[in-house]
Amino acid sequence: MERIRFVLAEDDARVQQGICDIAANEESLDLVGVASDGEQAVQLALQFEPQVVLMDIQMPRLDGIEATRRIKRALPHVQVVIWTIFADDAHVFEALKVGAIGYLLKDSPAHEIVEGIHAAARGESLLHPAVARRVIQEFQRMRAATEHAPDLLCELTPRETEVLRLLAEGMRNREIAARLYVSEKTVRNYISNILFKLQVNSRTEAALLAIKRGLI
Repeated sequence: MERIRFVLAEDDARVQQGICDIAANEESLDLVGVASDGEQAVQLALQFEPQVVLMDIQMPRLDGIEATRRIKRALPHVQVVIWTIFADDAHVFEALKVGAIGYLLKDSPAHEIVEGIHAAARGESLLHPAVARRVIQEFQRMRAATEHAPDLLCELTPRETEVLRLLAEGMRNREIAARLYVSEKTVRNYISNILFKLQVNSRTEAALLAIKRGLI
């Protein structure tokens, strides 16, 4: 049986050891590298091109969200499973937006972590049940919102629509500013106008609305 090659990105030495122990006791897994910060995670992914990266969100030097974005841009075939102590909406949708295929909580039992890595290697998404419920509820809420307000995107100016599209693609303010040759303050003003016109409370909600309406 082919072993699944994966990289662990985790800055806590005790947690690192826990995953190393799981991998050592699981014949189907091959832990090829351990990163203690986000920059190193990207480097190890580029070096080893594993099937899966198990990525913590809260990482030194470069957080797990940005590390995931960079890995997926450079290596689209590498699957990233986010694992973290956080189960809040912002982290869920930020991770999924930049290309993470799975999302596990750190209190998951060993067999769920192993299955999460296996599922990712197969190209399947495995979400922690609490996270899955939140994702489903959010998309249902967004669907209802778009059904009752189908013309909200028409309220945006062409430049605001462009900013929204870039935001939905996962770009940060400074990246949008560089792409459009404007200041970050100008981008922040555009985003404030977009949130107001779309009647949403966050960048994530705006991005989900844009995706739902086929803007990207």
